Parts: sequence; structure tokens; C-alpha cells
Amino acid sequence: MDERFGEIQPQIGKQVVQEHLATLNEFKSPGPDQLHPRVLKELAEVISEPLAIIFESSWRTGEVPEDWRRVNVVPVFKKGKKNDPNNYRLVSLTSITGKILEKIIKEVVCKHLETNAVIANSQHGFTKNKSCQTNLISFFDRVTSWVDTGNAVDVAYLDFDKVPHNLLANKLVKCGLDTTTVRWICNWLSERTQRVLTNASSSSWKEVTSGVPQGSVLGPVLFNIFINNLDEGLEGTIIKFADDTKLGGIANTPEERSRIQNDLNRLERWAETNKMKFNRNKCKILHFGIKNGMQRYRMGDAWLDSSTCEKDLRVFVDNKLNMSQQCDAAAKKANGILACINRGIVSRSRDVMLPLYSALVRPHLEYCVQFWAPQLKGDVDKLESN
Repeated sequence: MDERFGEIQPQIGKQVVQEHLATLNEFKSPGPDQLHPRVLKELAEVISEPLAIIFESSWRTGEVPEDWRRVNVVPVFKKGKKNDPNNYRLVSLTSITGKILEKIIKEVVCKHLETNAVIANSQHGFTKNKSCQTNLISFFDRVTSWVDTGNAVDVAYLDFDKVPHNLLANKLVKCGLDTTTVRWICNWLSERTQRVLTNASSSSWKEVTSGVPQGSVLGPVLFNIFINNLDEGLEGTIIKFADDTKLGGIANTPEERSRIQNDLNRLERWAETNKMKFNRNKCKILHFGIKNGMQRYRMGDAWLDSSTCEKDLRVFVDNKLNMSQQCDAAAKKANGILACINRGIVSRSRDVMLPLYSALVRPHLEYCVQFWAPQLKGDVDKLESN
């Protein structure tokens, strides 16, 4: 990749594109352009060179094909009443070829962010050598040390969304990205449209004016850049995994509790300045420590509800920090999957059951287990019975 006068000169070789095509999962669904990954994979040797020319031209000129800015949204039912829209998970299907160029550009963006240490240490989502596990361990290591020394601790779980595209462009420039890549990203974000597909029907196309594109490769990285300065001016401990944010601090005295409230006020002002919005119904407070005064906190003019247990990056954390609820949930999930295996698989041979157990059951028992490893005998027995 040549770089001259602060701009990169995009050069995308046939071999790079062919390698990306070869790793496509042929069982994935196509995007709005209907180019199926299986077809693209089988024709990799033939189409890699023309695709490389198209990719390089798009990146250099900043012109993004319309099909790469379209999204098919497919609702997938989770549980509960089927007539309640909240009981569906939305899956976004975007162009496969567009995603390949996104991956190539993402590599350049991530290299710049890493080389220049742009992203704050508090961000654990979609960053090298960090994960949900590092997020949980690093944050609650501090919380438990405070509680073990007799302190009251209050932790705010925060939830927000919506990323205005015009402000994102300014932040891309401020973090030092080259103008060629910034221009391509801005055009990629502009005039985006999406539609909902259900069975054989589809809605009309609607314009998307904010938010990082769901189902995209670049989206999570762009979101990290947008909220990177969220920490500025805060006195408490803040940690993030993409948009999942926790703010915590010691809350023994009125002054200490006031500092937490002041941090929440700063976050509210940051959201207003950046044209974002906290989902206050999902923002909760967890109170730790025997002598906790159960202080009430607010964001803007709304009081935040207190909670006795929160699902934190898919791990249940309660205000007693004993992890029993997480052990119950992990054991229940594992038992349910074991029951499905027993009902659906006739063979009981080790060669059949062991791979199924390793692939389908163990991941639920071992997910972030270094953080929530059980201490109570009853919890240990519960897990070891699986």
C-alpha cells in the first residue's frame, strides 16, 4: 500500500482478493445483490482479478456501488409471543463482495489504530488481545478488591445507540486516518437503504441516516472510534465492550456518591454533544457491599432503576458476587442441549457423543469461566453433573 502526502494509494492485488474469496462460507445467505457466496467461492480464480480492479477503483475514487449500501433485514424469532416485535432478533444481510472490500479496508484502519494507539484502553470490544473475558476480569477485579476491603460500590450499566454519520466523519479525520479511506467510508455510509424480508414478502426500501451498519465488517471498528472519547473527564472507572458500558466507583460517603452522579451527568452531556441517546430503560444500577446506602442515580431527568442482577456480556452478575445465578444458567443451558442430543441422536458411541458434547455443550460451560468460576460446592456439583 503506497502512501504519499498523507494519502494512501490503494493497490489491491488479485491474490489478496482470491484468498478472501477462498475463505467464504458457502452456506451463508447472499445479500441484496443475490451474489451467492458459493458461486463466488467456486469462481474465485476467474473473478478475483476483475474484482481487484473494481475494489481498487472504488477505494481510490470513493465511489461505492449502490448494492454495497443496501441491507436485507431478516427477523429471526427468539422466544415469547410471535406477535411482539421485541421477541425477534434482526439479522442484516449485506453484499458478500462489498464485505470483502470492507475487510481489506478494515485491515488498514485497524493497523493505523493499533500503531498509533488511538483506541482507549477501556475499550475491550473488537480490539486486539482483548475480549469479553478481559473486560469482565479487569473491571470486577477492581470491584471485588473494593468490596473485600469493606467498601460500598455502585456500578452503572449503560446502554446507548445511534451514531450520526456526519459526526463520525469528523472523528475519523481527528484520529488521523488518510483522506482516501475517510472519503470511501463517508460515501459507504451515505444514502444507505434497508428493507425487511419476511417469508416471500419484502418492505419498501427505507433510508438509513444514523447508526453503524448492522451486519457489516467495518461497523464495530467505526463505533469504537466514535465513542473513543467517552472517557474524557470521568473520575470513576469506566470500561466498554463496543456499546456495552459500565461505570463504577466507591460509594461510601455522600461525596463519593456525588462523584458517580457527576460522571453520569458528564456522560449525558457527551451523548447530547454527540447526538446520541442513552436508552434509560436499559440503564441499571448494581449496589455492592454490605454497608451500601442504595443511592439513587439519574441520567438527565430520569431516575435509573436499581437491580439485584444484571446480564453482563452474557454472564449473570448479582450484587453478592457469588456467581450462583450464572452457574444455574450455564447448567440449565447445557442440560437443555444434552437433552436435545439424547433425543435426536440414536448412537451412544464415544466417537459420536464426544464431538457433539465438545462442540455444543462445553462452550456454554466454559464461556468466560475464568471470570465466574464457581466457589460454592453446590454450584460446582451442578456444573460437574453435565
